Amino acid sequence: MGPDASRDLSSPLELSPAGLAAAVPSQFSVSHWGSLRFFNAYRVAVALLMFAAAGSFGDTTFLGAADRAAFFSLSFGYVLFGLFCFVPARLRRPDLDWQLTVQVTGDIVFIVSMMHLSGGIVSGVGLLLLAVLAGAGLISRGRLTLFYASLASIAVLLQHTYQVLASDAVGSQYIQAGFLSTGFFATAWVAHVLASYTVQSERLAAQREVDLANMAEVNQLVIRDMDTGVVVIDAEGRIRSRNAKAESLLGPFDSDQVENTLRNRAPALAGRIARWREKSAADREPATTLIAGKPVSVRFVPVGRDASVGAVLFLEDLTRVQAQARQMKLASLGRLTANIAHEIRNPLSAISHATELLQEETGLNDTASRLLSIIHDNTQRLDRMVQDVLKLNRRDRAHTEHFSVADFLRTFAQQFCSIERIDVQVLRLEIALEAAVSFDRSHLNQVMWNLCRNALRYCRGLPGSIVVRVDHGARADRVRLSVIDDGPGIAAQYRVHLFEPFFTTVATGTGLGLYIAREVCEANGASLEYVESAAGGHFCVECRRVEPV
Repeated sequence: MGPDASRDLSSPLELSPAGLAAAVPSQFSVSHWGSLRFFNAYRVAVALLMFAAAGSFGDTTFLGAADRAAFFSLSFGYVLFGLFCFVPARLRRPDLDWQLTVQVTGDIVFIVSMMHLSGGIVSGVGLLLLAVLAGAGLISRGRLTLFYASLASIAVLLQHTYQVLASDAVGSQYIQAGFLSTGFFATAWVAHVLASYTVQSERLAAQREVDLANMAEVNQLVIRDMDTGVVVIDAEGRIRSRNAKAESLLGPFDSDQVENTLRNRAPALAGRIARWREKSAADREPATTLIAGKPVSVRFVPVGRDASVGAVLFLEDLTRVQAQARQMKLASLGRLTANIAHEIRNPLSAISHATELLQEETGLNDTASRLLSIIHDNTQRLDRMVQDVLKLNRRDRAHTEHFSVADFLRTFAQQFCSIERIDVQVLRLEIALEAAVSFDRSHLNQVMWNLCRNALRYCRGLPGSIVVRVDHGARADRVRLSVIDDGPGIAAQYRVHLFEPFFTTVATGTGLGLYIAREVCEANGASLEYVESAAGGHFCVECRRVEPV
């Protein structure tokens, strides 16, 4: 990868079964054809040397001693044969085995013929076939080496037999022909063994390549789905690669940007790295810094032993970690309060019943009546709290339905205004999107009732004081329901505690309404958030959008 680009780890390595098969060398790979062209270049070089020697040295050399004109023509033909072999080798037609067999057969014919014209076995020209057989054996990966050795041996023996029969050549030279043939087979066998080792090495290397590719794909898939941001930088601080989580922390990357440097993306983090490199290995502890206003824990891991070469940065959003810890704490608290609610339910019912009986007694003075009224009101409040806690404990029992959110809200608005005894104009619906949602209808009714009741408590009570708006969510598959009122808004010091259990600013409240509403939303795959705005802020429910029913 060049210095002008950074790689996105969120896009995994594409490695299909066909790609894995392609990683293993085929029968006739590119290297085979390249070797065949080099082998042919060697053939042309040998033929040119023979041709040049025959034309330059004339009678002073043993080459072509029997017929120099025929040897000169034969060597020239060998040059043309070698040049012609480049054409099918470049076209790769016919296949490699056929081309190699034709070329080796041509080598045997030309070299044995030149050996015959140079005096036979004693000329030593036949030794050129050893190099031919060795090269052919390596190119064919040992498949046809013994066949080529057999052809060469037969050609040498036939040439010597013809020379013995047609001239006064001595028959004892059969021993030399036999030694030369033995050399052919020995060379072929060595080439076969070496080729076998080469094939095994190539297969092992290909398998290792596939294993490494699979490992790289698995690593990228793991890194892509990590909740921790991963950034790889080089010695100059350029960002070489990153995953989606890191990009969400550092901001989107421009593919046309010449350099994505950490100093441009997060100057505070770049300064941390500079100080980290100056420390010893024992002092390199995770650091905390601010990135885009968010507290982020950064852990540095050097690439290799030298920290100055490069580093891998692991970025963890502490906001998310703190939210997870808070959720775990609240979940434990929810289980505890549910158990407590079960334990106090029966005694609370007894107290409430006894209070009602006492209130029915005659002759009670004003003080006793007021005290009994206080007891009754607080037992009712405790009973509502117990009911809320028990509902919270059953929040996961969501029976999702697909229904039109607009039709649901129209029915809800009528019921809410009727039960709360307010003018129907106080609550206004703004439906900018006709869509269907996936939600438990009773759960959504509970959430909207809680939000609208809170809005009613703080609004001015004028026409349009409460607005329920339906529009597009943050994603195409989401629908946003916004509950907006014209009240003063929520004080800044209270916003951080909005969704915590038992937090309330109303003396008669239980402090569980918003907490239960958010838990119910999450049980239905939705979310509930408080959105700050210039008008004072409002609540938004984002739920899953489905096809219209």
